Amino acid sequence: MSLNNKDLKTAKAVVNQEKRAVSILEKRFLSTEFNNNFSKAVELIYKCKGKVVVTGVGKSGIIAQKITATFNSTGTYAVFLHSADSIHGDLGIIRDEDVALVISRSGDTAEIRKLIPALKEFNIKIILITSNAESQLAKISDVVLDTSVTIEACPYNLTPTSSTTVSLVLGDAIAITLLNKRGFTKEEFAVFHPGGTLGKQLLLKVEDIMVKGEEIPVVSRTLNLKDVIYCISSKRLGCAIVSEKGKPVGIITDGDLRRLLEKEFDISKFKAKDIMTRNPKTVTKNTLAKTVLKIMEQNKIMQMIVTDKKKNLMGIIHMHTLVEMGL
Repeated sequence: MSLNNKDLKTAKAVVNQEKRAVSILEKRFLSTEFNNNFSKAVELIYKCKGKVVVTGVGKSGIIAQKITATFNSTGTYAVFLHSADSIHGDLGIIRDEDVALVISRSGDTAEIRKLIPALKEFNIKIILITSNAESQLAKISDVVLDTSVTIEACPYNLTPTSSTTVSLVLGDAIAITLLNKRGFTKEEFAVFHPGGTLGKQLLLKVEDIMVKGEEIPVVSRTLNLKDVIYCISSKRLGCAIVSEKGKPVGIITDGDLRRLLEKEFDISKFKAKDIMTRNPKTVTKNTLAKTVLKIMEQNKIMQMIVTDKKKNLMGIIHMHTLVEMGL
């Protein structure tokens, strides 16, 4: 069932209204006062020796949770504190060296009004993100960031929509400014996201996924082709590594065998050394998996031999493994 024109018009209007709200936020950066407040907020968090305690209730609480997650994944240590729970024992997570980031659309939320005096007892700095920069909360906060909007996307101007979007965007702006200020790298990001594609690209090494030990398809130079074929079939990696004194001196692939059979009917006279590709490409165990994949793609090969620094055979990796890992 497709939406009618009226429904689509409503959806488009919401998008446009929230886009206008973000545009207003962008223009606030033209104001010296807003820039100074933003800079103070970033500096307080940057110099914080403890953690950022992000708090809010309702829709603002949900935005606070997302900002907390963004902080943590970009190098800023943060925890989420539900404003209502805070006055029933959860204040125990706060320490004197922390900074509080409070999100309140109205600036007059009952739970936060009760929380602020308690935060003051810890003598910590308070950054307030609010749509009401004239509120009582704003007057007792150390830094106030104005996220007021002309109108919510809700047709009754009641449901927090445009205002929560602006708060989220401002939170992202703080997080990424801190990321750049700290010189936070892709490698550090990957450490916090080991399960993601980026984490795999930046952290996964050959030694983590290579076939090793008895599972490596290894044959000697003088082994007859019948036994070479058996080795390739049993190990199921599409190749056999020709080894001499523990070092790979050649490789025989399925393709090598097919090309030989196209020319020769009787293969009983051939040994591994007769058809192997000499001096095969190798990588060390510490090579990043994404680097190995690039080498294999450039050279149009399906297998890569892994050696140590002395060129001793350590393992083998197949293209399919890299693909299955999502690289």
